[in-house]
Amino acid sequence: MATKAKEKKGMSRFLNGIERAGNKLPDPFMLFVYLALFIILFSWFVSLFGTTVVQPGSGEEVPIKSLISGEGLEYILTSMLENFTGFKPLGLVLAMMLGIGLAEKVGLLETAIKSTILKAPASLVTYAVIFTGILGNLASDAAFVIVPPLAAMVFYTVGRHPLAGLAAGFAGVGSGFTANIIIAGTDALLSGISTEVMESLDSDVVVTPVDNWYFMIVSVFVLSIAGALVTEKIIEPRLGKYEGDMNKELEHSTPLEKRGLRNATLAGLGYIAILMVALFVPGSPLRNDEGGIIPSPFLDGIVPIILLLFITVGVAYGVTVKKIEGTKDISTFMGEAMKDMSGFIVLIFAAAQFIAYFDWTNIGTWIAVSGASFLQSMNMTGISVILGFVLLTALMNLLVFSGSAQWALEAPIFIKMFYLLDYHPAFIQAAYRIADSSTNIITPMNPYIIIVLAFMREYDKKAGLGTLIALMLPYSITFLSVWIVLLLLFAFLGIPFGPGVGMYL
Repeated sequence: MATKAKEKKGMSRFLNGIERAGNKLPDPFMLFVYLALFIILFSWFVSLFGTTVVQPGSGEEVPIKSLISGEGLEYILTSMLENFTGFKPLGLVLAMMLGIGLAEKVGLLETAIKSTILKAPASLVTYAVIFTGILGNLASDAAFVIVPPLAAMVFYTVGRHPLAGLAAGFAGVGSGFTANIIIAGTDALLSGISTEVMESLDSDVVVTPVDNWYFMIVSVFVLSIAGALVTEKIIEPRLGKYEGDMNKELEHSTPLEKRGLRNATLAGLGYIAILMVALFVPGSPLRNDEGGIIPSPFLDGIVPIILLLFITVGVAYGVTVKKIEGTKDISTFMGEAMKDMSGFIVLIFAAAQFIAYFDWTNIGTWIAVSGASFLQSMNMTGISVILGFVLLTALMNLLVFSGSAQWALEAPIFIKMFYLLDYHPAFIQAAYRIADSSTNIITPMNPYIIIVLAFMREYDKKAGLGTLIALMLPYSITFLSVWIVLLLLFAFLGIPFGPGVGMYL
């Protein structure tokens, strides 16, 4: 018992140290300004040596471009507004918050929580939050906006620390992003890249969207358990009792609120029924040319589809409880929700410039390719090189957040290298996915980390990047460790990763 106590104290001191160091960083807005200035200077320094990088796949040799040049200055000035307005998470988040904000302002979310989660066994709440977060990748990046704040509200409502709920939700969505119990868009996207790479090696070897399916199904349940244990054994004890100033009363739903929830549920079910009819009717424009769903206009439009769902149920509830008495009230509540996002919009302006500069200079590609080439030059064989690949990918994800973009960089190098060692490309793809997903929640290149920080500050005004990273690091380390063990178990026990897919060809 004494040893366990010392370990807990040691872990707490470690995380407190990370939090203190992280919170000494500048305000997030200024931090991204400084990072953008660093990229400007660094790109100039590297370009002095005539550094180039060969783009994997295309074979095109591109230089590290300096932002301190005529071309660079022109790019900075002419792209500034486009970097901001064209930043994908900006529109996604603001659009989603129109619907979610409406549902929150009229009181629907709180009533739904009081009428459902409060009646659920307390021991299952954490598992449900992690599980829901992992499955949230069906909504693509929208899950980053939906799950963490709702999870925080769930924890707060049942008398637990809301930041523990937020962390659990963010961990499920971010670190568990690639796992699911059904085939999702990520499976189709990554397998498409893998197959394209294999075309130049062996056209008979095709990686399909189901080639990692069995492994990912098991991953959902294993990670749900691991994430819940991290939340209850590490995160909540460290956070202690919540003593914030949210001032929300945990009262039972009134008869009028229950009627509003019933009407909102009926409206939501009606909306989903109409959507299903539109999706499965013969010749539906929501399906692709072959009649499939992955990919399809339905998945491409999942954000506005979810937005309209929240608006539908929010209006139904608001009208029932008489908080919405006219169309003007709808826009008023949406406007109030947008006011809460003002800090996020300011942060995004600086973050968008930094990420755009990182991409334009080719520094991200250079670092990723250099790291991959270094691992290849080690000339290792066996499972040790697989573990090295996993760890390198986890580190590279700190620089290249997009999973598809990073796989497009790594696949042409590593699939080819491991193919020569007789490894199945789908197995290498699975190894890539666990590494890429695990560090999503601690990389500064994740644009949604800013959103989660904004949600966090609703409960803790003093929270900074250090607070968030200290909360998420145990999840990242645990998910990666557990996933590596699971990968090795599948490999050495001969369990197929998907139909007919093993470790070797």
